[in-house]
Amino acid sequence: MTCPLHPLFLDSNVLQERPVSEYQYYEFQAIDRPLTGGQMEKLREISSRAEITPTRFTNFYTFGNFKGDPTKMVERYFDAYLYLANWGTHQFTLRLPRQALDIELAQNYCAGESATARARGEFIILDFNSPEGDGDWEEEGEGWLSSLIPIRADIASGDYRALYLAWLLCAQCEELDDDEPEPSCPPGLSQLSVPLKAFADFLRIDDDLIEVAAAASAPLVELSLGEDFERWIAALPDAEKNALLIQSAKEGAAPIRGQLLRRFRAAVESVGAPGAFPPTRTARDLLELAQKHGDEKRRKEAERQAREKARREREAAAARERYLDGVAQREPEMWAKVDTLIATKRPGDYDEAITLLKDLWDVGVRSGRSQESRARVRQLQDQHAKKPSFLRRLAQSGLIASSG
Repeated sequence: MTCPLHPLFLDSNVLQERPVSEYQYYEFQAIDRPLTGGQMEKLREISSRAEITPTRFTNFYTFGNFKGDPTKMVERYFDAYLYLANWGTHQFTLRLPRQALDIELAQNYCAGESATARARGEFIILDFNSPEGDGDWEEEGEGWLSSLIPIRADIASGDYRALYLAWLLCAQCEELDDDEPEPSCPPGLSQLSVPLKAFADFLRIDDDLIEVAAAASAPLVELSLGEDFERWIAALPDAEKNALLIQSAKEGAAPIRGQLLRRFRAAVESVGAPGAFPPTRTARDLLELAQKHGDEKRRKEAERQAREKARREREAAAARERYLDGVAQREPEMWAKVDTLIATKRPGDYDEAITLLKDLWDVGVRSGRSQESRARVRQLQDQHAKKPSFLRRLAQSGLIASSG
């Protein structure tokens, strides 16, 4: 479970130095604020062939390279970015308002080179990288970003499962010290949403690693914005509610919603959860547990396949016995049919004749009449000595050797 850091991630300027490739896909999305006309014009200067709308910038290359700097484009214009290349690189970036995520908390999870968190101006920027993949190239970039974007709202509302998965990615890529303790394992790691599953798939996070890590994750607490939420809001001090209303008028509702959901989630998760699981496991512990877990799964799967194979073989053997019972009841008719098929001198009929001979041979062996079957095969061999095509098939069948 290793994924050495690709040199392309060391510096965004290296984007200009990438070799000509077969396929590179770039997609950016603006979520909180659409692009202005002036911003769209500046982006058009970067690429004359990109698809640019007030909320989206998309381009792909089958020859040449992108001339822009994705890092700067995210810092200035976009809330989400995805890059995918046919040599295996997968990159996903999110930009959140500073008030939506504590930078120290983010860096506690994004603690390697495959996952980083940085503060830029009024934003927190999260970068997730999976530089190399195994197997043949079978995918393109269209559709990936839309499946991942809901993670941004999850993080803003206090659901940090994506951040924990990012820490697992750093452990998987061996970017952490062996004795690095895991950060707080959020609830619901064994109940990943569709976007979180897409996140794990896109970054190629090992399923076994996620499964063993989930053993320390409490059950998911579903947030319901019903009566409980209304009572919680009502219990807030009036001065605080007034401040939130003023902030909403100035900054829009989205930041306030995320802030309230984070606080409500923390309140709900703290109720009836006396056993918050302490971070007693290390990165090495989890990797070793994942290896053992994977080995055990593969052992059980091999046993299951062996049982399935044995079952199919028993069923095939029983079916063969039933079929041979039928052949035995019509044995004289079958021998006559063999003679008729050989007499046609057609290759296809020769093949059918050989198949019937094998059946008749098995019937003879099963009933203790091997000598008789052997004599019949020798007789056919002598009788049709001038039919090389038939004799060749007879030799390939093994019946001549069986007849001694």
